[in-house]
Amino acid sequence: MDMNQVVKSHNVLFMTFDTLRFDVADELCKSGRTPNLSRLFNSNWQKRHSPGSFTYASHQAFFAGFLPTPATPGLHPRLFACAFEGSATSDQNTLLFEEENIIKGFAQLGFKTVCIGGVGFFKKNNGLSSVIPNMFDESYWNNSLGVTCKESPQNQFNLAAEIINNSRDTPMFLFINLSALHQPNNIYLNPDLKDSKESHAAALVYIDSQLPLLESALKSHGNWFSIFTSDHGTTYGEDGFTGHRLSNEHVWTVPYKEFFIGDNK
Repeated sequence: MDMNQVVKSHNVLFMTFDTLRFDVADELCKSGRTPNLSRLFNSNWQKRHSPGSFTYASHQAFFAGFLPTPATPGLHPRLFACAFEGSATSDQNTLLFEEENIIKGFAQLGFKTVCIGGVGFFKKNNGLSSVIPNMFDESYWNNSLGVTCKESPQNQFNLAAEIINNSRDTPMFLFINLSALHQPNNIYLNPDLKDSKESHAAALVYIDSQLPLLESALKSHGNWFSIFTSDHGTTYGEDGFTGHRLSNEHVWTVPYKEFFIGDNK
């Protein structure tokens, strides 16, 4: 698709399901346990490889235009790119920016850029956790959006709806970093037990149950080009590993989907 044309008629929603594993997302989708995601996609998740093994590295790459790469051989043209001499993955359909990140690029096109943070790299309580939020016109974070709040997806979607409803005449680039899947996710299954693949799955089921809140608000603001992806996966004992920021198939393999909301394009 030609992103140069898409952005002339669509808002953009970019949502990262922080720490979501591909195998969990794929299994839940195929078994019907995430019906709202399946309805929005009208298909299954796509398997891709992340450019980073933890939140900060992945998002820095994303906002330079390096989204997760399809898990198949060959060159894969990118949707967005920051101008870079010698790039082999930009073509005539790539939306190319001269700015140092795509957020500033969208702002130059007249989009209102908004960040609803989730995990610690979006807290804005020190220099490091301000780097990514400071790319945006507006950025939001509080404890009710973070990893320790069980209702964080509901709170994030309600905040997004409020922002959308107050910005009806302005094209928007809306970014949401969902924190629920990041540890501790045992709160979605059994707080007395350790995080597990099962509690990871329960967190995604809860996110799915709250998606209609966001979908309703999006449709009130016109048409949207949407990107749903994980920034990285995580391990729960596989090959002796626990956590992420390491090289393992369950960390670098992520679910990805791009689709439209509000029209039939």
